Amino acid sequence: MAMIQVKNLCKFYGPVLAVDHVSFSVDKGEVVGFLGPNGAGKTTTMRILTTFIPATSGTAKVAGFDVMYESIKVRENLGYLPENVPLYPEMRVEEYLAYRAKLKGVERRVRRQRIAYCMDRCRILGVSRRLLGTLSRGYRQRVGLAEAMIHDPPILIMDEPTAGLDPNQQIETLNLIRELGEKHTILLSTHILPEVEEVCRRVIVIDKGRVALEGKLADLQRDSVITLEVRGPQDRVQELLKSTDGVVQVSALKVDPRDAGEGIAAFELRTIDDRDLRLAIADRLSKQGWTLRRLDLRRKSLREHFMRVTMGSIRGN
Repeated sequence: MAMIQVKNLCKFYGPVLAVDHVSFSVDKGEVVGFLGPNGAGKTTTMRILTTFIPATSGTAKVAGFDVMYESIKVRENLGYLPENVPLYPEMRVEEYLAYRAKLKGVERRVRRQRIAYCMDRCRILGVSRRLLGTLSRGYRQRVGLAEAMIHDPPILIMDEPTAGLDPNQQIETLNLIRELGEKHTILLSTHILPEVEEVCRRVIVIDKGRVALEGKLADLQRDSVITLEVRGPQDRVQELLKSTDGVVQVSALKVDPRDAGEGIAAFELRTIDDRDLRLAIADRLSKQGWTLRRLDLRRKSLREHFMRVTMGSIRGN
């Protein structure tokens, strides 16, 4: 069941097209990373999903409710943590959460219990009596997360939830997101890609207002290359590698001039279905009398996939 469903979503700011026919879905219980370079359209898409701004065209549904025509129902089923948390500086932490719980319709009989639970999970019990205006950015972020959780919504949308947190707080927040993912659907936007690899099963990369990459992390991480260094004539070695069953691409790599002088050649190989052909390659090279100095299988990281599909935008900035 799709808890978030976006179809051909577009958003113009005057003549500027910020979101360009974006379509994706997030199923119940999924934790999905929503990624992209600055200005890619991520925040605009999230603001449309959270009913803060209207789309120019297209449709978006959250928990089965249309964000344009059923915004109250959307907000009842959604918790949103923006990158810059808007707080009332003159209110105290616990007072603010009580106020927000009341606005969000948390029943009076469970309100105090829910506030205590959220403050405990977000590690803000120690500052419950502090004025919001005196808190550091890290604490403000955690108050914002507690506020997003206060009405126990089935869907959470988080924009940079670990921004401003120290390393220990980041670990605690990621553990909390992982636990929340057991019973909530989560759309998580962050620039810290290792965090995505740690807590998400699937990623959506948006670039220039369009979806540039979408897939399960497990599938993306199966994408691999074989690298090797061998002492032998470069042209003949390259031809042998190309003729190996299952090899689809062979690229020569630069080597240190001293290594080149000793007859060392280096290559990068791609194989059908990312097969691990290291044993076959080592056997063929050995039969030719060529000595292997290095033979590695390297899985492509999320960072490499991200850079591949967004490099044009990054160069343009």
